[in-house]
Amino acid sequence: MAGKDVSTMKISSKVWKNGKFIDWDDARIHVMSHVVNYGSSVFEGIRCYNTTKGSAVFRLPEHMQRLVNSAKIYRMDPPFGRDEFCSASTELIRQSGLEACYIRPVIFRGLNEEKPAFGVNPFPNPIDAYIAAWEWGKYLGEEALESGIEVCVSSWTRISSNTMPTMAKAGANYMNSQLIKMEALLGGFSEGIALDDRGYVSEGSGENIFLINNGKLITPPLGAAILPGITRDSVIKIAREMGIDVIETTIQRAALYLADELFFTGTAAEITPIRSVDRITVGEGKRGPITKALQDEFFKIIMAERPAPGGANWLTFVHDTDEKKTAAA
Repeated sequence: MAGKDVSTMKISSKVWKNGKFIDWDDARIHVMSHVVNYGSSVFEGIRCYNTTKGSAVFRLPEHMQRLVNSAKIYRMDPPFGRDEFCSASTELIRQSGLEACYIRPVIFRGLNEEKPAFGVNPFPNPIDAYIAAWEWGKYLGEEALESGIEVCVSSWTRISSNTMPTMAKAGANYMNSQLIKMEALLGGFSEGIALDDRGYVSEGSGENIFLINNGKLITPPLGAAILPGITRDSVIKIAREMGIDVIETTIQRAALYLADELFFTGTAAEITPIRSVDRITVGEGKRGPITKALQDEFFKIIMAERPAPGGANWLTFVHDTDEKKTAAA
């Protein structure tokens, strides 16, 4: 079934809900659902690419495992596991008619309509799971992948792991992200970089960050109140395969200004160079050579033009014919 057009964006006409496919327009919740009032949701962002061998989802099992992990942290127990979420996603893409798309699985606490409960206590409310898909271009702009973006250091501190579990990709966490993003946009920047509660570099509003100095790739450690990004992990593996030293360590704010190269990573952002921070030019003020080399290898992998590091399987092909072509390659 073909996707529907909403303005210029193609959206899958079907949404997966609790094991069944429903129409997009029927994917509704009650205004008094727990998630609306208290932000009790966890979600994922996943990309399906139109590769040289057919439509394929990038690191689908890893994303769905993180979804399941996020739900576990928040004591949500949906009646579906990682593999079921993976199968539902590929079937949704097949039904959507989209060759490339962004996939959004979300698990949240709804409303117990038989015994409504409106308090903070989440336990009386049912847990629902949905998956939607739509065609989404480059998050920070097509030109950003080459020319880079201008960012600022936010005045908002990133949530600490003992305040909100930063290992979980939870909807409530993104209220903090929204403050960072809005401040950046209103200041004339494309994105903001948050510091953690100790004053060290954490991440962007929805991206991990990497710094390059003297040929070494440096990124904040997972203990720095950051989401364990799957694109982040991919870049680290690609860099090590290329012989680039990768250092996970704390980064001072001033180090951003003095970096040779700087870039964001994320499912939406992919690998996006940063050309200035707080109006201070980073390196040559454009994408640097190591960033470009990492981009080149990353996009070769997601387009099925070369294997992932160590021969890992990072692509889940949507159609059987695509899988057969991959097996024969």
